[in-house]
Amino acid sequence: MSFIEAIILGIVQGLTEFLPVSSSGHIELGKALLGVHPADPLLFSVVVHAATALSTLVVFRKDVFGIVRGLTTSRNSESFQFSIYIVVSMLPAAFVGLFFNDIIEGLFDSNVLLVGAMLLVTAVLLLITDYRPSGDKVLNMKRIFIIGLSQAIAILPGISRSGATISTAVILGINRTEAARFSFLMVVPLILGKMSKDLLDSKISAESGQFFPLMAGFLAAFIVGIFACNLMITLVKKSKLKYFAYYCIAAGVLSIVIYSI
Repeated sequence: MSFIEAIILGIVQGLTEFLPVSSSGHIELGKALLGVHPADPLLFSVVVHAATALSTLVVFRKDVFGIVRGLTTSRNSESFQFSIYIVVSMLPAAFVGLFFNDIIEGLFDSNVLLVGAMLLVTAVLLLITDYRPSGDKVLNMKRIFIIGLSQAIAILPGISRSGATISTAVILGINRTEAARFSFLMVVPLILGKMSKDLLDSKISAESGQFFPLMAGFLAAFIVGIFACNLMITLVKKSKLKYFAYYCIAAGVLSIVIYSI
C-alpha cells in the first residue's frame, strides 16, 4: 500500500465511520478500486478505526469523562447508569467478535457483492429513520440491548454501524440527538477491545505492514473523523439522512454491477 493510497483510504474511513454509509464497506470498495491487497486485510481497517475512535473521544470528551467518573461514583447517579448502558450495548458485538471471528475476517477481503447488498439494507434503514418523528422515550436496558444487537449485525461490511444503531434507537422512540450521542460513544470500547485482542494475538506488528503509510492513514482518518462526527450530529437533528440513503442505493447497485461484470 502506497502513502497516497493510505491517505485516500484514511479519508474514506474518517468520513464514512460517522456518516451512515458503512465505513467497512467503503474501505473494501476503496481497496478493490485502488487495487490494494494487503497481506493482512484487517490491519489497515483496525488502524483507521482506532483513529476514528480517537476522533470520537475528542468530540465527546466531556461525555467520556462523565462515563469514566460514573464508574467510580454512586450507583444511583446518572453517569453510572449511562456507563452500564455502554457496557450492556457492547455485549452482542463482543459475543459475535469472540466466537465468530474467523468467519468475520473472511468477509473483509474485497467482498464487493456482499458490500453492495448490505448497502441497500442500510439505505432502507435510513429512509425509515428519516420519516419517523423524533421520540421522547428514555434509554433503558431493553432498548440498549436491542441497539447493541444492531451494532453486532453492523459488523457485516456494507451495513453502516452508525446508521444501524441510530436508526434502531430512533425507531424505538429515542430522541434523535440522544440516539446519535449514544451511537458514537458505544462503539469506542469495542474498537479499543478489538485492538487489544489483535495486539495480544500478535496480529498487528511491524512486519504486518508499512509503518509510514499506516500512520498517514491514521492521521487522515482522525482529522476527517472530527469533522464528520460533528456534521453527522447536525444532520441527524435535521432529519437529513434520506440523502445518504440515496447514496447507499447508488453505491450498492454500482457494487453489484461491478461484481457482475
